[in-house]
Amino acid sequence: MKIHLTSVFVDDQENALRFYTEVLGFVRKHDVPMGTDRWLTVVSPEAPDGTELLLEPSGHPAVRPYKEALAHDGIPAASFAVDDVPAEFDRLRALGVRFTQEPVEMGAITTAVLDDTCGNLIQIVHSK
Repeated sequence: MKIHLTSVFVDDQENALRFYTEVLGFVRKHDVPMGTDRWLTVVSPEAPDGTELLLEPSGHPAVRPYKEALAHDGIPAASFAVDDVPAEFDRLRALGVRFTQEPVEMGAITTAVLDDTCGNLIQIVHSK
């Protein structure tokens, strides 16, 4: 068994697509119209056939309180692996990305947490 698809709820799919592709560096995999929303997924350019991230619309009534509670408590909605957290932090910060946690070493891992502009906190992490 392996993870095929996971999702983050986004307030605006077009804004999310821009952020996740132009800023974070993912690539669009699927973009299928579904009424007023889209089945919109992105993947890592390093693994185009790997796990897809669905940029899922936040329309369900349970989503808003869920996202607000996570953000209020500083809990990331997703975690992405990078080769070097401090370097990625510098790259993203230069692009105007807002971080809620600067790089922190925690034993064998280093993490940082960013705001994805779509209502989510996203953790970046690397292991030594």
